[in-house]
Formats: sequence, structure tokens, C-alpha cells
Amino acid sequence: MTTGFSPAASACSPKSAARWRRSPSWRPTAEQSGTSHSLTLHRPLRATRRPDGAFQLDGTPTDCVMLALGALMPEKPDFVISGINHGQNMGEDVFYSGTVAAAMEGLVAGVPSIAVSYAGADLDLLDTHKPGLTGLLRRITQVKDFPKETLLNINLPGIPGDQVKGVKVTHLGSRVFSEEIALMKDPWGKEIYWIGGGRITWTGGTESDFRATGDGYISVTPLHMDMTNYKLIEVVRSWLAGD
Repeated sequence: MTTGFSPAASACSPKSAARWRRSPSWRPTAEQSGTSHSLTLHRPLRATRRPDGAFQLDGTPTDCVMLALGALMPEKPDFVISGINHGQNMGEDVFYSGTVAAAMEGLVAGVPSIAVSYAGADLDLLDTHKPGLTGLLRRITQVKDFPKETLLNINLPGIPGDQVKGVKVTHLGSRVFSEEIALMKDPWGKEIYWIGGGRITWTGGTESDFRATGDGYISVTPLHMDMTNYKLIEVVRSWLAGD
């Protein structure tokens, strides 16, 4: 199915483009940027059906996938597709992103997953990416023996779809925020802090995600759950020798 061009976490069984459109989708009721892999544990959740057939949940993107797979879907889907997020999810963004976390929750449940984000500000261009994205998702979901514990993080460049140069398989770049915390005063004169905004500086090689989208390509980055730094295992063991 297509998930719609709004933040959503969709449990999908995509056998064809038509099947994607018929598959159910779940989406949070409110903006969930920066929620990462958080769950709602201290209050009940309400799932309601929208006129367009999608389910709407008053929780996080991870809640949406957990509830869909664990309670609302009669059988496990072939794929979980999370997105499309309005804004890039590249570099360190993947640790904060609710969109990527929803796809990761699919992996936790043993379902191959894809996260999709749009690295642009002009939302009017999103519709122009439908043909290219539909074709890309079809190719991915037809892969036999999709790797376990791996999700694909897709970022669309912020240009018209007919100007996309192609698809690049990439690694995560790195971004640094400057002046991201703003000091303000509330109506009573007390100091408050607002996190967000500021300036972003990207670094990374020619095969990084941000470089690909900046050059007009769709970025596809394989991510996996195991965050172990295997290169340092023996080094850390040497630190602790004798303990």
C-alpha cells in the first residue's frame, strides 16, 4: 500500500501497488517528531477509524506498529512501511526519529521494514514522487529472503520527482546542530527553553545519505538493530583484563 504523504506508521502487505492501497494504515493523531522509540505506558490508547479507512491512534509511531501487529491485524503483514515523514531522517536523525523507530519496531516483531522520509520543505512536491517511490518500494518488497534485522531508510530529495537522478545506496552521514536551544520568557516573565531550529552542518563522504539527496538522488541506507561496535570488543576487554 501507499502510506499517504503524512507522518504515519503503516503495517503493510504490499504484493502490488493496488494491494498497498487496500492495506490498512495506522497513524498518530499528532506530530511525533523526536519521539524516537518511545511507548505510551501510563495511560490507555484509543484507536479510531478515519473516513479514508486508516486507523488513527493517540500514541507514538512505535505504539501504532505495536498495536497494529499485536492486536488489530488478523495476520502478520509482509512489510511495515513507516512514513512519509515531512523532513529528512539522515545521520544522527535516525536515533531521534519516530519514523525510523516505527520501522525498527516492525523488525522487533520479525517483520521486514522500510522507513521513508522527504528531505525537503516544499510539501507540494511530494505528489510528484509517487511514481518513483511506488516503483522503488515494489522492487524492494519483491526481494526474496529480505535480510533479517535490517531495515531500509529511504530519504527522498527535496526536488520534483521527475528531476530525481536515480537511487543511491548510502551510509549515514553526520550532522551537528548549532544554536539549537533558544532561551525565551513565558507570559509571566519566567525563563523557558525551546529545543529545535538552529543551523545544521553536515559531514560525510560522497556515499553518505545527505550527499546523495543534496545531489538529487534518492538515498537508501541499510540499518540494523545490533549497535555493537565489534571492532572495539577486544580493545575494551584489554581495558578490563584481570577483572
